[in-house]
Amino acid sequence: MNAPIPRQGTKGERTRSRILDSAMELFSRSGFYAVSLRDIAAHAGMTHAGLLHHFPGKDDLLIQVLARREAVAAEQAGSSESDLEPEELLSRHLDQITLNMGTPGLVGLFVKVSGEASDPAHPAHDYFVQRYRRLRKRTAWLLSILFDRATPPIKHDPHAVAQQLLALVDGLQTQWLLDPEQVDMRASVVAFLTQLGLDLEPDDRSHP
Repeated sequence: MNAPIPRQGTKGERTRSRILDSAMELFSRSGFYAVSLRDIAAHAGMTHAGLLHHFPGKDDLLIQVLARREAVAAEQAGSSESDLEPEELLSRHLDQITLNMGTPGLVGLFVKVSGEASDPAHPAHDYFVQRYRRLRKRTAWLLSILFDRATPPIKHDPHAVAQQLLALVDGLQTQWLLDPEQVDMRASVVAFLTQLGLDLEPDDRSHP
């Protein structure tokens, strides 16, 4: 499991952080349904009642864990993306894939729970529906600019390619978790983008 975010703040905030670290690890290892709040409390070194003081239920805890995972990814990616050129933004996303390869616990969490969340009754179903809608829209926007700037302009449908790219990343994550020595997620994504006609920087083509 990846190292937790350094704990700061009040005692209550540090306790919540410890609970989220434990839940993140157990959910990524066993999935949502197989883990109980008592399991998480024991892993965090506290009582079941103590955990309930901070989180009213497992559904709420799961959503907080997922939001925390995205916060970890945003922190790893560095500064705000709002003022970045599309080319730099694409480079940051490729770097994020490399960083993900150092955090198998976080990758496993999303692979396992997102699969479970295909069930409409799952507490994270709406979270993932909205997340993928947001990712498709954001990725299509980025690709549309990069396609227009290419020489010559690339004629692929950015919305269709956005779906393909997200599906590629999701599939690569599963393959990488199963056989990490044989699957280079970043290199595979770079190869896909290059085949589309995007002229990536040389260091993106050779990044380990």
